[in-house]
Amino acid sequence: MEEVFQNGNYQREANANMTAMETQKEDCLLDHMEISIVEAEKRANRALNLKEFYTVYLIETKITDPNFKNALTRISSLWRRYTEFELLRAYLEISYPYIVLPPLPEKKVLYAWQKVTTDTFDPDFVDRRRAGLENFLIRVASHPILSRDEHFMGFLQQTDGWRESVKETGYLQIAESKLKALSVAVRLRKPDKRFETIKNYGIELQNNLCNLLRVRARLVEKQHSLYKLHVNYGRVFSEWSAIEKGMGDELQKSGHYLDSLAATIDTTLEEEELIADQLKEWLFSASALQAVVKRREALQLAKDEAHDALTTTFEQKDKVMHGKTGLMSRLFGSVDTEEVRELKIIQLEQRIAQHDETVKQVDEDLKSFSIKAMMDIDRFQHQKIVDLKETLAAYCILQFKLARKRDYHFIHYNAEFIFKKMYNYDE
Repeated sequence: MEEVFQNGNYQREANANMTAMETQKEDCLLDHMEISIVEAEKRANRALNLKEFYTVYLIETKITDPNFKNALTRISSLWRRYTEFELLRAYLEISYPYIVLPPLPEKKVLYAWQKVTTDTFDPDFVDRRRAGLENFLIRVASHPILSRDEHFMGFLQQTDGWRESVKETGYLQIAESKLKALSVAVRLRKPDKRFETIKNYGIELQNNLCNLLRVRARLVEKQHSLYKLHVNYGRVFSEWSAIEKGMGDELQKSGHYLDSLAATIDTTLEEEELIADQLKEWLFSASALQAVVKRREALQLAKDEAHDALTTTFEQKDKVMHGKTGLMSRLFGSVDTEEVRELKIIQLEQRIAQHDETVKQVDEDLKSFSIKAMMDIDRFQHQKIVDLKETLAAYCILQFKLARKRDYHFIHYNAEFIFKKMYNYDE
């Protein structure tokens, strides 16, 4: 199955595979369990006479399939900190490097505007992050591979000892070594065109969503200011109505109209923040997509290095067998005896055998990683198309509702109607 990313669209050459993916759904944890984060709570941690505040989230699970046997308990309820969510995701990233992992919600407010607070303990922000963390758990629970991990089940239902059980897997040591490898800029001799295209697409998707969120923040700032200007006009009309005897009621109506028009923007922008959070999720997902490609590049680099080591060892053996010596040996006149040469050949043959095994292993690892990664990228892309369509449609509907509210006020309380009553004339 060959897939091509092109101009932001996902082209599939095998339509039958796409149809099969849409109609056939693999079994996952979400088919057997309900998962929700129902509450967030602010707590304090005293250490060295310093009070440190943090937020915990109440995770509730309930088994919906009576035949499901892999759960620790039928009903569970436990508190988790944001740092534990980070620990879970880091563990999953190391254990399943070929999967485009669902992202966590932002820890601090990104693309903020004037009315949106940057306080991480603000109730609105905490509730939005609660919804984002719940969405993260649902994404993992709906994945056919991630949802089967025993430590994910422990995260959902294991009250004590979960953090220790994850650390015992040794993922931290693996993470440190892989982090060093990924931090080095990779220049491959023969990069895979499929993954190069995917990496470029991930960068393009990230840039486009960054620009979209940045423009949206500026637009919302101006839109909010424009609507709130009507509060001042409403106050003027209300004060004016107090000194006008003949048309006080009409002026008061005008003031109420302007106040209600200004108030319509608040609820609309609250809903729009939720839509922005959905766009941010796919912004972070674009980074996760690039991370998968980067991990594959590290594997391909290891493959190239293993092949280079094998080739170098063969060349060394060939030189020894043909009696070729190095420059320093010729300068100082030292020549290996037949016994020394045979010993070197034996040692080089042992190294060749070791390098050959390494080459076979890294070749198999790279091949397996590529197949699994392409399958998961296909799943990721399909889900992205569905979700972004829904998100953009929701944004359009929200703007349409705002326009209808504005038109409603103009139709029922427009200035022409009010001034007709003020001056008592008919058309």
